[in-house]
Amino acid sequence: MFTASRLQAATYLFGVCLFSISFLVFLNSSVSFVVTDLLKARDGVGDAVGTLGFADELVALAACPAWGMLSDRLGVRIVCALGYAIVGLALILSVQAKNVYPQLLLARLFFSVGGAATSTMVTAILPSMTAQGASPLTATTNPVLGHAVSPSVTSELTITPARFRSCSPQAQAAIPQSKGVASRSSPARLAGFVGVFTGCGALLALGVFLPLPTRFQKAGIPPGQAIADSYYVVGAFALVVSLSCYIGLRHLKGEESKGWKAIYKGSGIRDDMTQHDTPALPYWRLFLDSVTLGFENGDVGLAYLGGFVARASSVSISLFIPLYVNTYFVSSGLCKGDPANGTEEMKRQCRRAYVLAAELTGVSQLIALLCAPAFGYLSDHYRRFNLPLLVAALIGVGGYVAFALLESPEPSGEHGNPAVFFIVALLGISQIGAIVCSLGLLGRGVLGDESTNGPKIFQNGQQVSVEHEENGHASDNQASRLARMVAPPLRDSYPTSRNITDETTGLLEPIPHSEHKSLKHLKGSTAGIYSLAGGAGILLLTKLGGFLFDNLSSGAPFYMLAIFNGVLLFVGIGYSVLGEIRARYDAR
Repeated sequence: MFTASRLQAATYLFGVCLFSISFLVFLNSSVSFVVTDLLKARDGVGDAVGTLGFADELVALAACPAWGMLSDRLGVRIVCALGYAIVGLALILSVQAKNVYPQLLLARLFFSVGGAATSTMVTAILPSMTAQGASPLTATTNPVLGHAVSPSVTSELTITPARFRSCSPQAQAAIPQSKGVASRSSPARLAGFVGVFTGCGALLALGVFLPLPTRFQKAGIPPGQAIADSYYVVGAFALVVSLSCYIGLRHLKGEESKGWKAIYKGSGIRDDMTQHDTPALPYWRLFLDSVTLGFENGDVGLAYLGGFVARASSVSISLFIPLYVNTYFVSSGLCKGDPANGTEEMKRQCRRAYVLAAELTGVSQLIALLCAPAFGYLSDHYRRFNLPLLVAALIGVGGYVAFALLESPEPSGEHGNPAVFFIVALLGISQIGAIVCSLGLLGRGVLGDESTNGPKIFQNGQQVSVEHEENGHASDNQASRLARMVAPPLRDSYPTSRNITDETTGLLEPIPHSEHKSLKHLKGSTAGIYSLAGGAGILLLTKLGGFLFDNLSSGAPFYMLAIFNGVLLFVGIGYSVLGEIRARYDAR
């Protein structure tokens, strides 16, 4: 699965991925206590917390593309280390604030800058974990047959199945895989584990970081100082993660020419195919190319749209499901507490609603965590039509519509329905499917890993692809067809001025590099645009969805998510159908 070293892979999973979301979860869950216990604010707490979160997301919208472009010059290792260092310092500075505006707001914005770097690097580093370098091909070696091109025409006449299977392992490894056959180092499979570790990071924050103030209070520390000490501990932990990333991500493939000297004037990017340095692009060109790539490259464009839907789905589960439950209990008279009085008041007087909200979101996230490796495996083995992503979008359409139509979120009672747990499980499946599949698509698009391309054989100017079995060899029938194409009758095999200019010309043309063009020089920039798309999804859902929730219907945000998933499903089907039509047209 990994082509990086064990240290690099462990650092990526247990450092970058595990903590990319844990510090944000801790901050979002505890910032209200900073406002009330440390700053002693009693009025406008909800407005202050909402403003801090909204400002955080606005800064992240600009910071994610900026960090992505910077990583294409500076390197993902340095950007990742800087991000976690900024996160650690911001957490420490947050408890030094004496007021909400402007001190706590500035600390939150500083945290957002660092958090944008860490979340973007999760995506940007993924291609480096699975990238495989291509050895430069010598002019005298045929890349398909694995031996030198003979000056004799008759020596290359017949290719039997046995001879095809006798290709050298190096030549077989250079042949791209066919439809539905996954390479051993696939971004899609790794994306499944990325989903697992990011989910575990959220559990780490809830199970280890968030209880710290309570533990400090049990030791006799006042509430205000307990929350401050918790921020000190978590901030120091972030600094340790920063140092670990700086050490563990050294010597990543494709990062050799990047560094501080390349910030203003890049020294060039090493191309694995040509083994030459290509000039570094200016920052505006990196941004423009990454955006236009979403329209030119179907995999990347679908990944951007999947990231938009995935991030919006995460907000719907963590924010709007508890709000939906709370609103139902208050409006139906089952809860006597006033939600405006604060979270603790709701917990005491309306504990039933709080427990139900926790159960529903917990089931959804647990199912998502369990399904992440499955989506990684499926998206790697069923690349044709991007079937797993389409299934996830279809599940999302049905799940969100079903949740919005519920009379009650309770699993029992007069209007309750035990199917609510099945419905929220569908929401979790849809969310993790969009996350994993979009990450895998982005990785494949950046690496130029077009799974639908087999080894290219040209006959009379037409390109013919060869299918492979899972063992990496052509089947007997396919090899026989290959032999008939490359070895026509003897009278037609003599060189002519029209088709063979030299008797040393190979009968099997090498695979053009343009067919598998790598975009690794844009991996950071594309990761930034991917995060930008996700942030746009969050802002649109929180602001428009929240407005519609209050003024139209409590199910409005869930209908919005159903529409988002429907658009993803429609675009995905359209892209797959157009790809099939183009492939059949080219095969004629």
